[in-house]
Amino acid sequence: MILYAVWLYARFTLSFRDVEEMLAERGVDVSNETVRRWLLKVGRLIANNLRQSRPQASPRWHSDEMVIKIRSRNHWLCRAVDDEGEILDFLV
Repeated sequence: MILYAVWLYARFTLSFRDVEEMLAERGVDVSNETVRRWLLKVGRLIANNLRQSRPQASPRWHSDEMVIKIRSRNHWLCRAVDDEGEILDFLV
């Protein structure tokens, strides 16, 4: 169950509280601090494993820019996207 919780956090853009709620739905009562401690212990192993199993990015990519609002201020969001739609990197 610990590995599953850390995998959820590392694989998807979830917060510690999101993982806590998902585990609570399955009957596992843990705090978000416990999930954070698990991540510090085994997170690197799972993240490395996820990176290895991820397909290689396409050699063709383009820059995608858009304006987003954060606290009523406009910011530029720049993303590098390959030809299959995978986000390679982003910068605000």
